[in-house]
Amino acid sequence: QLQLLESGGDVVQPGGSLRLACTASGSFFDYYAIGWFRQAPGKEREEVSSISGAGGSTHYADSVKGRFTISRDNAKNTAYLEMNDLRPEDTAVYYCAAKRTVWFPVRPADFDLWGQGTQVTISA
Repeated sequence: QLQLLESGGDVVQPGGSLRLACTASGSFFDYYAIGWFRQAPGKEREEVSSISGAGGSTHYADSVKGRFTISRDNAKNTAYLEMNDLRPEDTAVYYCAAKRTVWFPVRPADFDLWGQGTQVTISA
């Protein structure tokens, strides 16, 4: 039922910051856990972060802990990924995904609704 659309991708210099947004259309957005994933050229898609439906629980990959922050505003049907101290290895297409569930964390393979992706490029 839910449809997702990412925005905010850009080209930034190392050490810079960027905020991605994932806006959902459809009902019961707060019933869905939201995940952020990324896929770099030649690599498999990997989970970056996720957040529970009410926003009370979060999960981060070790590679982004302390640099990225996931959040959501359910009144706006939007989830965010604030990225700081960006590094060239953060370059990837970033996707948001959703799973309607009461359980958290959500296993990456269980996310079943996906956005189209937004390109993030970190380069000097």
